[in-house]
Amino acid sequence: MSSKPDYVFTRDFLDNSRINLMHHLWTKLFGYLIHPKIPTEKTNLRVADVGAGTGIWLHDVGDQLGKSSRLDALDISFNAAPPPETLPSNMTFRQWDVREEVPDDLVNVFDIVNLRFFSFVLLNEEVPRVVGKLFRLLKPGGYVQWGEPDFATVRVDKTRPDSKTEHTEALMKLLTVQDPRLNPSWVIELPQTFSAAGFVDIETDIQDAQPWLGFMFHECALIMHELIARKTKNEKMAQEVRRLLPLAVEETRKGAYVTAVRWTIVGKKP
Repeated sequence: MSSKPDYVFTRDFLDNSRINLMHHLWTKLFGYLIHPKIPTEKTNLRVADVGAGTGIWLHDVGDQLGKSSRLDALDISFNAAPPPETLPSNMTFRQWDVREEVPDDLVNVFDIVNLRFFSFVLLNEEVPRVVGKLFRLLKPGGYVQWGEPDFATVRVDKTRPDSKTEHTEALMKLLTVQDPRLNPSWVIELPQTFSAAGFVDIETDIQDAQPWLGFMFHECALIMHELIARKTKNEKMAQEVRRLLPLAVEETRKGAYVTAVRWTIVGKKP
């Protein structure tokens, strides 16, 4: 277990606030919590959020589905989770590492499995095995929903032709070279990976945020650099992040922002 890469973020109050804000921006961009293709009409739905973090997606889904639904927050760590006494009666947190085998009591259990923001968690070669585990979690007829930014499309946009981007671009380059998980290339291959795992009726929803929303995503994402600087054991890299970040923030104030295309991929277990 100790040989596995550590989580790149800090799992503290600042990181949790980033997760919660990113959730709301993501929902604003796509316009739904659960893809319209996924049926939600029946009662007693069993829903899992893998890598649930703070549980924010499940909280909103619980409001939409009602009290008859059973909500399972699955994560390798409870450090981002709220105190259990604050949770709704139909929501539970359970420790599970998505790289490990599916526990027997969770096989063929869920109607809906959701996950997002694994780009900085999984290595490229780990993704097919993880998709296979998601398949095992679902009941026949159940759906998986996976949302990620496509880092191959990352770009720096400018609100004005004379906006400077030098330090913003340097900060992004520094991020991608310090850990292979920070330069993922597997997102656009997810539909094919779903198909290879046995999923059918696969659908992709690809969105490029309007400038005002892209700018909000960017400011939220700037928090990541601060968190990585705190967490990394590479002191030279941490010092460079701390040098570049305020300069990138100044460029942001003058109209430079990082944006990307974002994907939601849905598949059904036959």
